[in-house]
Amino acid sequence: MRGKNTKPEILLRKLLFKEGFRYRINDWKFPGKPDIVLKKYNTIIFVNGCFWHGHTDCRYFVIPKTRTEFWTEKISGNRREICVMKDY
Repeated sequence: MRGKNTKPEILLRKLLFKEGFRYRINDWKFPGKPDIVLKKYNTIIFVNGCFWHGHTDCRYFVIPKTRTEFWTEKISGNRREICVMKDY
């Protein structure tokens, strides 16, 4: 389970670069460490994976069988973080 440089992120970055957008990746200066930062356009992009954000009714999201309590708390925290960032 990777947190960065996933296939969807790389695909999006290649597309943005091809279209002439320049960006930074995983910039710690912003809350949640966004996957892509387009500073020129005051825009941040999160590529939300089904696992890390526990999408409801998604066939790809399954809580691991080991350390279940840890992962349940971690994913719940990720969900709360998204709610806070919408207000940011």
